[in-house]
Formats: sequence, structure tokens, C-alpha cells
Amino acid sequence: MNNYRASHRLIPLLLLIAIVLTRFSHPASAADPETVTVFAAASTTNAVTEIGKMFTEKGLGRFRPSFASSSTLAKQIEQEAPADIYLSANPKWMDYLEEQKMIEPGTRFDLLGNRIVLIAPVNGDIVSVDVVPGMGEPLAELLMENRIAMGDPDHVPAGIYGKQALQSLGAWDRIASRVARSKDVHAALALVAREETPLGLVYATDANVSDKVRVVGVFPEDSHPKITYPIAAVAGKASPAAKSFLEFMKSPEARAVFERYGFSVR
Repeated sequence: MNNYRASHRLIPLLLLIAIVLTRFSHPASAADPETVTVFAAASTTNAVTEIGKMFTEKGLGRFRPSFASSSTLAKQIEQEAPADIYLSANPKWMDYLEEQKMIEPGTRFDLLGNRIVLIAPVNGDIVSVDVVPGMGEPLAELLMENRIAMGDPDHVPAGIYGKQALQSLGAWDRIASRVARSKDVHAALALVAREETPLGLVYATDANVSDKVRVVGVFPEDSHPKITYPIAAVAGKASPAAKSFLEFMKSPEARAVFERYGFSVR
């Protein structure tokens, strides 16, 4: 009986020793890769998601994305949202965060370029639009009483570029009252894809990933400022994994993905 009691008391002690030895031989910090939280412009959703998956599969870190308009993400970072990396669809909002000392010095660089295009529902009546100076009147006639979808030109980069392009071609004043202002470029694309508007203004890369819309006009590159996507680490968040992610975005593998989606790589 005494031997039974002794062995019964010994079992928990042996289990405790086994647990301690396991933890020392397999520490959690070594087993679990670091998570990189990436705040990226909505227009990069498909490409960055694919690249993030590659980053994880290579064992470089875990990838956690958040996609929205560049302005929304910048404001969230300003309010100390837990972002490690910020990828903006234009320099304006990166500059804004840099002025707030919220970008890690020495980590910013220009990553991508894009184009602005006019789209229509794939089954719609509009098949081509002449994107030329003086296009305001013909564009207004095409719209009639309908609206044109685009990112809100007050803060969404695609909308800002779009307004500048339309102004340079003499069209903005004719169609400004007919703009369906969307929270981001994906929302504008969705309005056209659902045939809620006969025309939309989006990035070329967004048009490329939808089989429900077609490109009916391409804006000249000199009709608006150069479209540039800067990327950087958030201040205080330049961890080894975050730096590794920034480097991976320059890799041949990442470049191939971006180019497949229609981006130009800087």
C-alpha cells in the first residue's frame, strides 16, 4: 500500500518535469514566427494578399493585412492602430504620417506605379470613350442623368488623381455633380460591376481583376501627377520581420506578382 501511495504521488511530479523540459527544449518564441501587420491601399488587395501568402510560406513571418483607402488607414495609424507596415496609393498620406513622426526614418521608398482608366459594365452600351482634351461635353452626354463612380476625390487617392485628370481634360466642371463618391476604389468598381452606374473611374489594376467590367478609356499619364505607391515601416515598428517584409516587397517574386496584376514596379 505504501509503495502504491508513493508511486501515485510521483506521477504528478514526473509530469511537471516533462512539461518544464519540453518548454525549455521548444521555446514558444522560437517556434512561432513574428506577425507583420500590413495596412495597404485597397487597390493592392489582390497582389499584396498573394505576396503576403508567399512571405508566410517562406517562413519569414506571419502576414496579417488590413485593406482600405489610404486616407482611412493613415488616420487609423495616427490613432495608434497596430500597424507595422503602411503601403499608400499616393505620397500625400505617407507625407502626412511622416509629418506626424509616425514613419520609421530610413524605411520609406517608392514601390509601385499605376494608371487611371474609365470602365463600364461588360454588358453595357458604352464600349469606348475618347479620353482627350475637351471631353467634358461628350462625357456628360454619355452619362445623361446617370452617375460616374469614383473614389471620393476629397481623400481617396484614385479619386484625387481622377479629378485632376478630368480637370486637365476640361471635363470636371461638366460632370462633378454626377459623381458617385465611393469610400475607396473597390467600392467604385463594385458600383459599375453591379451596373448601378454606366461608368466608373478606377485604377487599371482594379479593372484587370474583374470580369464584370471593361476598360473603355485610358487617361494620358500627363493628365495627372505621376501615380506612386510609397511603402514604409510605422515608427517604432521596424522589427526584423517588418524589415524582412519590406525587403521581400522588392524581391523578384513580389515584382512578378505586382506586374501580373498590372502595376509598374519602381
